Amino acid sequence: MPVLGIHHLGIAVDDLDAAVLVYGQLFGARLENRETLASQGVEAASLHTGTGRIELLSPLGADTPVGRFLAKRGPGMHHVAFQVDDVALELARLRAQGARLVDEEPRPGLFGLQVAFVHPEATGGVLAEFVRDDRD
Repeated sequence: MPVLGIHHLGIAVDDLDAAVLVYGQLFGARLENRETLASQGVEAASLHTGTGRIELLSPLGADTPVGRFLAKRGPGMHHVAFQVDDVALELARLRAQGARLVDEEPRPGLFGLQVAFVHPEATGGVLAEFVRDDRD
C-alpha cells in the first residue's frame, strides 16, 4: 500500500501568529512545532488537531511559492500531504505512470522530514506532498 494516510493539510496564511491563535481557539489545535525554512521561503507551524495535523504556512516574502500562492488565491488550502514509507519509491511509482512532479528526488522538508511534491496538474488541481515521518 503506497499511501499510509493523510499526514497533514497545508494552509497558507498571511499572519502565522494570528492563525495559530485562531486554530487553537476554534478547534483546540495544539502547537507541535514552529520553524523557518529559508530554502522553501516559509515559516511554518505544525498543529495537532485531535488525531490529525495541520500545517500553517506563512511566506518569508512575496517572491516565494507560498507568497505567490497568497497573491494569486489568497489565504486557504495550499496542499494535502500523504504519509508514505518511502518518498523516493513513491516518486518513482508516479513518474512511471507519467505523473508530473515538482520534485524529482526527495528533499529535506519542514521539521527535518523527508518530503517531495507532486504537481497540481497530476491531481486535478491540488498540490500533493509525500512525507515520511517516523515520529508518530
